[in-house]
Amino acid sequence: MLKHLPIALSALALAACETITVPSDVQDRTPKDIGAFYDCLRERSLTIVAAHRGGDAPFENAIVTFERTVGGAPSPVALEIDVQRTRDGVLVLMHDDTLDRTTNGMGPVANVTAAQFATLRLEDDTGKPTATRPPTLRQALDWAKGRAILQLDVKRSTPIAEVIAAVRAAGASQRVIVIVYSTEAAIAAHRLAPDLMLSVPAESIPALEGLSSMRFDMRRVLAWTGTSEPNSELNVQLAQKKIEVIFGTLGDAPTSWDNRFAREGDQGYAAFADTGIQMISSGRPLEAMRALDDADGPGVPANACLSARPMLVPAS
Repeated sequence: MLKHLPIALSALALAACETITVPSDVQDRTPKDIGAFYDCLRERSLTIVAAHRGGDAPFENAIVTFERTVGGAPSPVALEIDVQRTRDGVLVLMHDDTLDRTTNGMGPVANVTAAQFATLRLEDDTGKPTATRPPTLRQALDWAKGRAILQLDVKRSTPIAEVIAAVRAAGASQRVIVIVYSTEAAIAAHRLAPDLMLSVPAESIPALEGLSSMRFDMRRVLAWTGTSEPNSELNVQLAQKKIEVIFGTLGDAPTSWDNRFAREGDQGYAAFADTGIQMISSGRPLEAMRALDDADGPGVPANACLSARPMLVPAS
C-alpha cells in the first residue's frame, strides 16, 4: 500500500506500460562478448568498477542514478542492481524486501501488483516523495543497452529462471552478470543458461572445485572474493585458471574500504586493482573510476576490450 494518496487509475495504466527507449546516437559501451571482455581485462591487467545499487546518488536502483554513474565514467562500467518480483510476476528493481525505506509505499514488494508498483515514487533523504519512479527490470535492461553492463543481484524470493528468461527476452545476455551465492545455485543457473556470466563466491580455490567437476564452463565465472582484504596469491591462482576476480570495497561501516579510502585517499582503489582484480564493486563508483583512470593514464585502455572476441581453439 502507499504511504500517501494513490494516483488516479488512468495514470496507473499509463505508468504500467511505460517503456525506456535508447537514442540512436548512444555510443556503444557494452561488450560484443562478455566472456571475452573479462578475459581481455585479465590479460591486460585492467580493472573496471561495478557501481553498488547502480550508484551513490541520488537514488539507489534508479535510472536517473544509472545515468549519473555512466555519464561520469571514462571507461566501461557495470551497475549492480537488485531484482525483486511483484505479486503478479513482474520483475522490478528494489534492494529491500519491503517498499518502506526507499519509496512512498509500504509492505513487501511481493504483495503489490505491477500496476501498483508503477505508481510508487522514490523518496529523498527527508522522506519526501519525488517524481522519480523505481524501474522494472525490463526498463533497466532496455536503458542499459549500449551503455553499461548490469550485474543482477537476484533476491531470494525471485526465481532465477524468470530473471534469465527476462534477460533473454531483452537480448541482453552479453551485457549481464547474474550473482549467485552458492555452488549449487551456480550449477542450476549454468544449466539454464550456459552462456551467461555468473558471479560466484570464491574466497578460496577449493570453493570453485565443485564447479570444475560438473562440466561447468569456467570461462563464464567471475570469482567474488569478498570485502575483507585483497588476496594477491588467490588472485594469481585464479588468473592461472583464467578466472577473473571481483572484490568489494563497499559497505556502510566506517571500516569499509570505501569509507577508509574517502578518508585516506582514493589511490587505494588503484593499489587494490594491482593485486589482480578485474572488477571492484564500490559504493563510491565515480571516485573509484577516477582513481583507476588516473593510474591507467590517458586513452582509457579498458575501452579496447569492448570489441574482444573469444579466442578460437584450433582443432587437434
